[in-house]
Amino acid sequence: MNGATLLDKMELVEPKYLEATERTPQKKPRWIRVCAVAACLALVLAIPAMAAVPAIYEVLYALSPATAQFFKPVALSCVDNGIRMEVSAVYLHENTAELYITMQDLTGDRLDETTDLFDSYQIHTPFDSTGHCDRVGYDSATKTVTFLVTLEQWNKQDITGDKVTFSVGSLLTNKQRFEGVLSDVALGDAALTPDTQVADLRGFSGEAVDPVALVPGDVLSTPVEGVSVTGLGFVNGCLHVQTHYDNIHHTDNHGYVTLVHRETGEVLQRERSLSFFDSDGTGSYQDECFPGITPDTLGDYDLYGTFVTASPAITGRWSVTFPLDPQKIQP
Repeated sequence: MNGATLLDKMELVEPKYLEATERTPQKKPRWIRVCAVAACLALVLAIPAMAAVPAIYEVLYALSPATAQFFKPVALSCVDNGIRMEVSAVYLHENTAELYITMQDLTGDRLDETTDLFDSYQIHTPFDSTGHCDRVGYDSATKTVTFLVTLEQWNKQDITGDKVTFSVGSLLTNKQRFEGVLSDVALGDAALTPDTQVADLRGFSGEAVDPVALVPGDVLSTPVEGVSVTGLGFVNGCLHVQTHYDNIHHTDNHGYVTLVHRETGEVLQRERSLSFFDSDGTGSYQDECFPGITPDTLGDYDLYGTFVTASPAITGRWSVTFPLDPQKIQP
């Protein structure tokens, strides 16, 4: 660090600390003032190095986002787990920034046109803002996925000049969607007095959710890898259909079922549903309730499933920091 830079950094030290070094109490040795100034300088010199350490950076950001981003080193690209993340372009207009981020597989063919960030991304800015990220392209020749990050600064202030940090922890790929009749499930076989349990809910939908669910039984159908129908029965006059989703923390497997009338095509939607973890704590059961249907009419309906699955997530620690200045971003 040269002298001019050091003087610039000195401006960041709160005046009260420097003023304190100028007040010399009676009978205090002069070397105390020297030590105080040295301590302030040491702090100024140490902050840039501290800001490069992820754990310390997060603490600093929580205390002062502007300070954390000021000292955060610029890094337009990074590589982890054989995948490179890079800032490819920045477009600024008024209080909005559009940032193009690419992810490229350097060692294999793990990324595809379905790749998403599994809700694992974070955007750190020195100002109050709203933001979101969308996948906008995939190049199979270079194995590169492109994402568009859009930021809007509050109060319509000019957004130019500040530094932004964008980080990612997981990538989901090979996402597949299944839709169709589960022909191997005979609704007419629904148990009239199934085994039930009071579930420890992890989530639910619908009003006045009843925590009573089916006890998981034998697999009735596996329409797609990672998804199985594990229960079918009436509870308190409501038809329950239970589905198990494997490894949800790493695949985001999810979906729902409906009942479709074989002749009219009428679709019956669930009124409510609840979900709870399996015994391993890695998969989730979803118990969906269809009221207003009776055992003697079940034979008129087919069970229809809509499911989304993916390969286990690719994990890593990707992070880029860049100025909101198009002239400083070299594609």
